Amino acid sequence: MSKKTKQEFVRYLITDPQYYSNDLKIFETKLNLVLQNFNVDIICFRDKTSTNYEELAKKFIEIAKKFKIKKILLNTHYKLAKKLGANGVHLPSSSFNDITKAKELNLFTILSCHNDEEIKQALKLKVDCITYSPIFTSPKKGQAKGIEALKKVLSTYNQMDIIALGGIINQDQISEIMQTKAYGFASIRYFIQKNK
Repeated sequence: MSKKTKQEFVRYLITDPQYYSNDLKIFETKLNLVLQNFNVDIICFRDKTSTNYEELAKKFIEIAKKFKIKKILLNTHYKLAKKLGANGVHLPSSSFNDITKAKELNLFTILSCHNDEEIKQALKLKVDCITYSPIFTSPKKGQAKGIEALKKVLSTYNQMDIIALGGIINQDQISEIMQTKAYGFASIRYFIQKNK
């Protein structure tokens, strides 16, 4: 598990078909536009509904490579990530059993965590990074944990890179997160705005 340098604060974009579409041409246009407007360090293709997942994932990886994104991930599908040439995988908190399998494929592995038990397990299984959520109010993720809870987790598990996730939609929230020792922030909705 790498630890960030003092200056480093990663920006992690996660896609969702609600905003990017599962039509290949529309998806390509929207993703290109977003990546022209925002600097991104980590990017994850997340789509739990589309039937053309692999086709979209291929296009996603192609575009992300064109923009020289440092870490290109697929959500959940670690075997496909390896097959298509992604750098890694973002696993849900229900997929502890897949961590070792993903690591054996030399994939950069992020795990979604929501409480201490999940974080302890992630630490034990040596994931590269975790997301901790939801920090702010998010439509699908339940009650916000808040900045103070984030600070507590960062202090308790300071040997791990932790990315703030959940309800992050504006620069004020990102500024708050930057005042903590978080490795960075992750968001779906922040990056689909027209302005930075």
